[in-house]
Formats: sequence, structure tokens, C-alpha cells
Amino acid sequence: MGERWQRFAAEVGRFLAVGLVATIVALILFNLLVHGFNTGSFAPLNNSPELAYVLANAVGMVISYHYTKVWAFQHRETRMADGGVAAFVAINLLTMTIPITCLWISRNTLGLDDPISDNISANIVGLGLANAARFFLFRGLVFRRPENEEPLITWRRTREEDPTH
Repeated sequence: MGERWQRFAAEVGRFLAVGLVATIVALILFNLLVHGFNTGSFAPLNNSPELAYVLANAVGMVISYHYTKVWAFQHRETRMADGGVAAFVAINLLTMTIPITCLWISRNTLGLDDPISDNISANIVGLGLANAARFFLFRGLVFRRPENEEPLITWRRTREEDPTH
């Protein structure tokens, strides 16, 4: 594997590790809000799982931003004067619609409202899809590639490589 692909794989690994920590925090908060585990059956947002998902993931987003910036994409600078906070939040909110849609379909179309179904739909299927989208959006729009780093994939061929030019 070439050096660029190794850097890419390292970024993916660090991004996934950060996402795992943020997800664990959000998962615990979501389940407390919606299912009230060990809280005497009191779940303040049992009838509003989508709102609970947004609130829990807002906390996870704060954790994710900090560690994505200082660790996952540590060698990349942000493109914006605010350190990429606004773009980071916008991308997170946009991609949060993916697991919320999965949760809504599970609850309202399939009629599944138990903890296992909620977590599979929102925190496994939906979050997996959202994290893939976030990685590429953050990497391309928020954290710029260092000037001295070649792009991972180049699409144009030189005259030597393509004699038709």
C-alpha cells in the first residue's frame, strides 16, 4: 500500500475511533431519554424519539468536533475562519437526517418501537450511512489537504500516459 493510501487509512481509523466515542455517549443519552433504563420506567422523551436522537447527538457532536479537529484530521487545516465549526455543525445536522429517517421508518412504517429496533435502525444502519457521508464531507469541505500532499486519486492523465491528447 502506498504512502497516500496509508495516510488515508490512518485518517479513516482515527475518524472511526472518534466517532465511536461520540456514538457511545449519544447512544447512552438517547436510551436514557427514550427508554429510561434503570430510572423507574421514566423516560422523558419516550414519545419523541427523534427529538431525543437530536439532543443526544448534539452532545456527541461537540465531542466529535473537538477530537476530529485535534486528532483525526490533525495534519489538515480548516478552510474557514471559525475553525470549521459552522460547516461541521451544518454537515452533522444535514447527515443526521439519515439516521432520523431510518428511525422514523422503523417506528412509523414498520411499527417497531422497542429498544433493539430503535438502536438498530438509528444507531447501526442510519449512523453507519451518516458516518460514511460525514467522513468524505468533512475531509473535502472542512479540513483541507496540506499543500505538499498529493491527492489520493488523480483523474487527469498526462500526455505521456494518454497518447490521444
